[in-house]
Amino acid sequence: MSLFIPDFDDSVVVRAAGAEEIHYGPDSTLRLLADSSAAGGFLSTMRVSLRAGSDGARPHHHGRSAEMFYVIDGTTQLLAGDKVVTAEAGDLVVVPPGQQHAFAATPGESAEMLVVITPGVERFEYFRHLERIRFGKVPPESLLDVQDLYDTYFGTSTVWEDARTLRDQ
Repeated sequence: MSLFIPDFDDSVVVRAAGAEEIHYGPDSTLRLLADSSAAGGFLSTMRVSLRAGSDGARPHHHGRSAEMFYVIDGTTQLLAGDKVVTAEAGDLVVVPPGQQHAFAATPGESAEMLVVITPGVERFEYFRHLERIRFGKVPPESLLDVQDLYDTYFGTSTVWEDARTLRDQ
């Protein structure tokens, strides 16, 4: 195992008022806090707000990075490998590189999460790309062209689909 030594020598301070917001419809907001380049490649971090029962990210994995989800408020459903975990305020879930994961607000509940990806990969442009898809500026299949660039590979999960289908019943 190799040791990753970040390459930055000053503290990173991001004020709430200065954080860029990405809106994925009326149900979710992503606040971009610090991308990999700001933290010497050590991490990328964002805050995710989801309205009651709304979807966050569909099943995917990262080949080189672990992802941490800290629930600030509310309740979330998280796919972690082959199981769906319900996490509440104060709970932490970390998925290793290569493990499929997804997240959403639990039916009837909203959620606020801090998400940290480490080591960092420049991902803020990826989230801007998702917003362009939402507004019809680029087609959804354009994500397939940037999977390697953002170390984000989409998959499917019957366990996740089953858990999310129950919310609609």
